[in-house]
Amino acid sequence: MEYAVTPAPIYTLSVAGQSTAFPVNRIFCVGRNYAAHAREMGKDPEREAPFFFMKPACAAVAADEAGITIAYPPKTNNFHHEIELVVAIGTGGANISIEHALQHVYGYAVGLDMTRRDLQLDARDKGRPWEFGKSFAQSAPIGPLHRAADIGHPTTAAISLTVNDASRQSSDIDQLIWSVAEAISYLSEYEVLEPGDIIMTGTPAGVNAVNPGDVMRGAITGLGQIVVRVAQ
Repeated sequence: MEYAVTPAPIYTLSVAGQSTAFPVNRIFCVGRNYAAHAREMGKDPEREAPFFFMKPACAAVAADEAGITIAYPPKTNNFHHEIELVVAIGTGGANISIEHALQHVYGYAVGLDMTRRDLQLDARDKGRPWEFGKSFAQSAPIGPLHRAADIGHPTTAAISLTVNDASRQSSDIDQLIWSVAEAISYLSEYEVLEPGDIIMTGTPAGVNAVNPGDVMRGAITGLGQIVVRVAQ
């Protein structure tokens, strides 16, 4: 096929212990999925239907413990970190039951949902979409995917983030309001999931700003850690 313009690149993530790369299709993010984070954002943590927002594939940046550098994005003075458990979909489907949802998971990773908080909150207060606050290039650094076939499906694991070696976020993935299986099932009622889709499952309390030159270290027990520097 001859294209009218050069096709967009395929964005990929590394796979732990494998030479193959995982192609990123779409990135779905679960909003306010830890009660403590919902409270710090001024919202009721009562368990209600989950909601999702999206990031483009170009948001994905393959990160690792050796460290990568991301740009400080334009048009913000309040660039926030959000550490998250990341789920990679290997088998697509619609109307997936909770009982069968984990069969669709390829693997898990440590990730960051980087946010232009000032733009997000301004849009929220005006009843406008969040895209400029959430959906921009390099806003989703994600570590190597650990295949479910190798590690199973973690339900409890410490999740943490430090900035310049000072603790910022610390919790456990067992504190998710909506589990991985529930999130997959609910999302698949609205959108046919496809291989390569990514689900970022939400962040615990402690989100805060980073500045140029800061170094973030995010970790989830069993999934390793990623080191992400903000460019000067």
